[in-house]
Amino acid sequence: MSVRILALVGSLRAGSHNRQLAEAAVKHAPEGAEVELYEGLVEVPFYNEDIDVEGSVPAAAARLREAAGRSDAFLLFSPEYNGTMPAVLKNAIDWLSRPYGAGAMTAKPVAVVGTAFGQFGGVWAQDEARKAAGLAGGAVLADAKLSIPGSVTRFAELHPADDAEVVTSLTEVLRQVTEGATAAAAA
Repeated sequence: MSVRILALVGSLRAGSHNRQLAEAAVKHAPEGAEVELYEGLVEVPFYNEDIDVEGSVPAAAARLREAAGRSDAFLLFSPEYNGTMPAVLKNAIDWLSRPYGAGAMTAKPVAVVGTAFGQFGGVWAQDEARKAAGLAGGAVLADAKLSIPGSVTRFAELHPADDAEVVTSLTEVLRQVTEGATAAAAA
C-alpha cells in the first residue's frame, strides 16, 4: 500500500516558492509514498457554517474534503503573510475540521513546512498552521519541520527541487510523514 500525502499550498501566486517546494515534494516522494499537490484552494469559499449543510456543501469545498478523505497524511506549505499563515491555508484547515470531531484531518499525520523571504523562513506562520491543524484534529508531527529563509534570493534562479540541501531536508520530512501515516494505519 502506498501512503497518500495531500499537499496544500498556502500561496496562490503562480510563481510561488512554496508551490515550487511542494513540486519538489512530489518529485522527491520516498518509495512507498505519493504526494498529491492539491489544485483548487482558490475556489473554496470562506468557511461559513450556514453553507456547510449536508447535501448542499459548495462543490469546491466538497472536492477538497474528498481529496483529504482519500489521503493518509497532510503536508502543508505555508509562506508568512504579516506574521501568520495565509487565509487560503487557514480556510482549507477550517473546511477540513468539520464536522467537529470527524473532519477529514482527524487523527491523520500533518507536517508543516515552507519558505519565506524573511530571515526565519516563515516559522511564525508555520507554527500557526501547526496549531490550527492540531485543533482541527490532525496528528501534528512536531519534529517534522523545514523553514527556508531568503526565498526570493535563494530560489531566484534555482528551483527547490534542484537545491541539494532543500531536497535532503524535505526528504527527511517526507520520511517522517510516511512513517507517521504507516504507524497510524497499523494502529
